[in-house]
Amino acid sequence: MAQSLARTDPSATPQGAKQQVSPRRGRPGYDLESLLAVAVTVFNERGYDGTSMEDLSRRLGISKSSIYYHVDSKEDLLALALDRALDGLFRVAEDIESGNDPAIVRLERLVRGSVEVLAGRLPYVTLLLRARGNTDTERTALARRREFDQIVAELVAEAEQDGDIRPDVDPAITARLLFGLVNSLVEWYRPGRRATSATELADAVCAVAFDGLRIRRPGEVDGQTESARNGTPTRGAPGDSR
Repeated sequence: MAQSLARTDPSATPQGAKQQVSPRRGRPGYDLESLLAVAVTVFNERGYDGTSMEDLSRRLGISKSSIYYHVDSKEDLLALALDRALDGLFRVAEDIESGNDPAIVRLERLVRGSVEVLAGRLPYVTLLLRARGNTDTERTALARRREFDQIVAELVAEAEQDGDIRPDVDPAITARLLFGLVNSLVEWYRPGRRATSATELADAVCAVAFDGLRIRRPGEVDGQTESARNGTPTRGAPGDSR
């Protein structure tokens, strides 16, 4: 039997706290999980604000009243979808807190786990990244997302203090750049269309983020040869008299 989740009054929910939902028996024939998956697809295609319950009922092939057997409103579906993404990210954050590894190791585990959450829950994370705070539900989700961003920034700062991350970039900027790389995956990664698995995708992101792209050659420092750093033209360089 399907279950429904109905949110409490938003005015009674503390800012930044996850909204509580309570189960309710649903109507046989269309479970909440499949209904939610279709709703998230439509939200991503049309935008949440541009989607009506009539749009959802047409896509699902059921009446609006049938949808209301599962949820109280369109915003309930939004809350469930955003929580699906955020709960995955916070579960990864909780997992890394349980160990005593250096901050840089925990940071890489957080990035790796976040990529795997994104790959496994791509439509839900996509919807989260497009949230703009136009509803109480979106504002609650954005508050939780800022909380997650703070966890990342604190890990970056700790790794910097340990001497494992360059100290000349503000930790908050490093955290934003790092997860900007992770979040950009929603623009092109499509499971099933590529042979790349979630693990391989996480490997690639971590390699670029933590090891960089450039292969250092003998005599190279910070992308320049020693002769270039000393002002001596290299072979074929501008100013070469040959």
